[in-house]
Amino acid sequence: MATLTEGQHAGEFMVSEGNGNISRETITLISGQDLSAGAVLGQITKAGTATSAADAGNTGDGAMGAVTVGAGAVVGDYVLTVVAAAANAGAFEVEDPAGVNVGTGDVAAAFSAGGLGFTLADGATDFAVGDKFVITVTAGSDKYKQYNPANVDGSEVAVAVLYDNVDASLADVNCVAIARDAEVVAASLQWFVGATADQIIAGKAELAAQKIIAR
Repeated sequence: MATLTEGQHAGEFMVSEGNGNISRETITLISGQDLSAGAVLGQITKAGTATSAADAGNTGDGAMGAVTVGAGAVVGDYVLTVVAAAANAGAFEVEDPAGVNVGTGDVAAAFSAGGLGFTLADGATDFAVGDKFVITVTAGSDKYKQYNPANVDGSEVAVAVLYDNVDASLADVNCVAIARDAEVVAASLQWFVGATADQIIAGKAELAAQKIIAR
């Protein structure tokens, strides 16, 4: 006879919540996840993606490769300026949206600083001093995903608990989370695979900062 395992039920992890709907929030769970009720969530609040554009007056015709956004990136326009010209080479500096120099790099070599990573390729015509690129970093989506302290998009901080089972494997899903003023059953919280005891303790403390108390 087959053995059936009963999964989590909606709100099964709850001990108490505030009056009315004060504890609940309608959120968007970002695609690519299939989570159970009680899953601990983080919110994507930090800089997300980046695009680049060459200045119309550039002499060089080299192209910017894909730009990756990591920890330390801020929202807004970074400016890359070529500061040294050379045949099939050159050097540049990068300023963040506040005008602060975050690093220097070389044409045709990988650059990584200020939360950005990219390679500025050489072209048929060499870059000249003063050539520029603008790299625009967009804001985080404010959507939610499973909390993991290894993340760098804001979801490394635990801020909410998923109320019901939600399958967002193929697309974003609007759903409900417990976001504040609640008591929850610690043993019923669902953590990311591989979460250590210390990471769980830290996650509970972050939930407590949102007045979500695990007992």
